[in-house]
Amino acid sequence: MTKTPKLRFPGFTDDWEQRKLGEVAEIVGGGTPSTSIQNYWDGDIDWYSPAEIGNQIFLKGSQKKITELGIQKSSAKILPVGTVLFTSRAGIGNTAILARKGATNQGFQSIVPHIGELNSYFIFSRTSELKKYGEIQGAGSTFVEVSGKQMSKMPITLPTLPEQEAIGTFFRQLDELLTLHQRKLDDVKNLKQSLLQKMFPKNGEVVPEVRFPEFTDAWEQRKLGEVGFAKSGTGFPDEEQGGMEGIPFFKVSDMNTKGNENNLVVANNYVTDEQIRRKKWNVIDDVPAIFFAKVGAAVMLNRKRLVRLPFLLDNNTMAYIFDKSLWDCDFGKTIFETINLTKLTQVGALPSYNASDVEAIKIYLPQREEQEAIGTFFRQLDELLTLHQRKLEHLQSLKKSLLQQMFV
Repeated sequence: MTKTPKLRFPGFTDDWEQRKLGEVAEIVGGGTPSTSIQNYWDGDIDWYSPAEIGNQIFLKGSQKKITELGIQKSSAKILPVGTVLFTSRAGIGNTAILARKGATNQGFQSIVPHIGELNSYFIFSRTSELKKYGEIQGAGSTFVEVSGKQMSKMPITLPTLPEQEAIGTFFRQLDELLTLHQRKLDDVKNLKQSLLQKMFPKNGEVVPEVRFPEFTDAWEQRKLGEVGFAKSGTGFPDEEQGGMEGIPFFKVSDMNTKGNENNLVVANNYVTDEQIRRKKWNVIDDVPAIFFAKVGAAVMLNRKRLVRLPFLLDNNTMAYIFDKSLWDCDFGKTIFETINLTKLTQVGALPSYNASDVEAIKIYLPQREEQEAIGTFFRQLDELLTLHQRKLEHLQSLKKSLLQQMFV
């Protein structure tokens, strides 16, 4: 068995040692004071439930607090700073580190590192191992739970404390960078959602709350069917699928492909001119156009994509074709993001709607120049979102790779 990782910091050459988790940490369960006794509650001691263990790494305060008397009258225990909280019941394996002392309810088996033997962030970085072990040990009963005794028996390979600290510090800095980019991504998403609400007229109004200063004209209410038309897709037999060259034949699943978050630019299936002639398919070449699902569970995701190149689409999808004399297509794509197509769904075995439902939707259109300004603005905002998403995905992939290479 390998006793050293593939990748390590210079200066560390010792073999890693296999131990049991209970030899280098205390595994501590939690408890809940009686909810009927007021003196146990509303104190100054943080008391965590599993629902509070989410995206944050360091916990600096809980939703509920208990008193010293609540601690004394329950199985809850005061946990020191640096304790790694570990959820031990349904939803096994969520972790976080206490940034200040606190306690938990009985949904945890928390890991209190022995000073001089185990680094908190080092063990936190091994969350996936902890989770996998906990799920295996907790399986097989009606109420899935891993006990403190089971967790204490978990085999774990450890380097010296200085190497643990070096690894822990490195992954802490990487996680902080991930958090920073996630926050930037969330900020831009929230900004976009706010502007989508403010830069388009609300019901009954003819001007938006926020607009570029050079525009003052009222927007005109139109139906989508008056300024374009909706077109359903066609059947795409299995034997015709799988092509790699020609015209893209888009399906709902293509919206999941990396790079297709805003515009559909790559397809999983392409068809040749020979197939198009033989099957008498009508290529949509009046582009850009909007692509979206029209039947099935994907309808409820309410996703839309702009397609800028000639394409075909299958019969689970629909396209909206703009009257190019009236629309800026980037603006059109943005206005579709304000439309909730799920409201059109008809009752049946599968959610669905038809072209006439889409064409009956009322929208407001400004003059072409204002459309272009708004369309350009939101296209740039989408490009910024994509940039932050790519950076985040790159860091996540980097972290995953390093976790595999820097641990035994």
